Amino acid sequence: MAGAIIENMSTRKLCIVGGILLVFQVIAFLVGGLIAPSPTTAVPYMSVKCIDVRKNHHKTKWLMPWGPNHCEKLKDFDEAVSRQIEANDIVFAVHIPLPSKEMSPWFQFMLFIMQLDIAFKMDNDLKENAEITLDVSLAYRDDMFNDWEEIAHAIEIRKLKCTFGSPKTLESEGRHYDCDFLPFMEIGSVAHKYYLINIRLPVNERKGINVGIGEIKDIRLVGIHQNGGFTKVWFAMKTFLTPSILIIMVWYWRRITLMTRAPVLLEKVIFALGISMTFINIPVEWFSIGFDWTWMLLFGDIRQGIFYAMLLSFWIIFCGEHMMDQNERNRLSGYWKQVGPIAVGSFCLFIFDMCERGVQLKNPFYSIWTTEGLIFRFKFLMLITLACAAMTVIFFIVSQVTEGHWKWGDITIQVNSAFFTGIYGMWNLYVFALMFLYAPSHKNYGEDQSNGDLGVSSGEELQLTTTITHVDGPTEVYKLARKEAQE
Repeated sequence: MAGAIIENMSTRKLCIVGGILLVFQVIAFLVGGLIAPSPTTAVPYMSVKCIDVRKNHHKTKWLMPWGPNHCEKLKDFDEAVSRQIEANDIVFAVHIPLPSKEMSPWFQFMLFIMQLDIAFKMDNDLKENAEITLDVSLAYRDDMFNDWEEIAHAIEIRKLKCTFGSPKTLESEGRHYDCDFLPFMEIGSVAHKYYLINIRLPVNERKGINVGIGEIKDIRLVGIHQNGGFTKVWFAMKTFLTPSILIIMVWYWRRITLMTRAPVLLEKVIFALGISMTFINIPVEWFSIGFDWTWMLLFGDIRQGIFYAMLLSFWIIFCGEHMMDQNERNRLSGYWKQVGPIAVGSFCLFIFDMCERGVQLKNPFYSIWTTEGLIFRFKFLMLITLACAAMTVIFFIVSQVTEGHWKWGDITIQVNSAFFTGIYGMWNLYVFALMFLYAPSHKNYGEDQSNGDLGVSSGEELQLTTTITHVDGPTEVYKLARKEAQE
């Protein structure tokens, strides 16, 4: 009778907690859908062809595409030929942002991709596996009348991957190739108001530089940055969730330390998962508003990698602790075959990230994908519960097949923002629920417990945590799991 009463109380508590978590999950999605704007904005830029016939170009002057000190412009390359202007004296200039606008630290990052307009010409055809050499420079200033300060200068090579849908005959001259986008530049902070990009295509026939790349008509850039409104909502969520997870972590570990036994492996792993979630939550991004921290993208990747590795390790240990033989329990060494590959894979991904974003700290034009065209960065999502996986996949598909927002009457819902804030909130609630459900009971078990059954007195509660049999008794979860395994 007492056991049934306690079971009903436990069920009621779980229903209450589940209802509260569901409410917060809905709020997380509504915050992104109704309050936050779209996560990112893509801005197209058309380069301006400038003339510069001086020597040592980059050491003396920056060429502006517009404004009071704009460069001498070329309408097209036919004009350059008629004026006998060489290719080495042509600079493609791009000013960021567009006229009458300013960049902001709230934009967080800038990612640029390049598209080349290449026309077919019989005497200047695009060779197979052609490579284009770019002499690029990036500068900044915070006032329209200040001098430009150089951020980076590099000579980069990109492989062209283009197709031509018509026969290569005289009648097809002037038609454009269909070329893949090229990765161009990525900066991990937007600390200045104005940026200037100067691009040269140096030609050296003797060395084969920029020979056989077709007739380039124009260079287009697409700049992608995070929306300031979304950044503010994102920072607010991180600021709110950080103390929430910290409080449940303290409560969870205090429950464990009150037990008469030492913490078991599963409890330690859950606590470590909470630490990794807190590591993601800590809103250090607030400092990026006032400091030029270009390493924030790399730091964010490291934080996510630690969490994903910890999440997969938790699920491996969680399943193993309930299904493995009794002799293999409660020892991390018993999982080295499963956890070892996770550690190796995570380390490999860290090296991969360092090879790209680590180098980009000094050279924002560097790309590890210079021989595979434009490939969007993949994330290594380890393993998640069925519910979280389903929600993630569903909202990802919705964000791809819709226009980014839904309109119901006068209310506009930003689907992409809801996806980001909702999934982020879901993982926090997931870790929160783990700590709550797997925290040991603060009540002490009596000495009348037997080794085979869980004795429950009228003042005691069921606990859902440890998976080994000891002085505090086995848990109901362990007994049910072992019974199913034996069957």
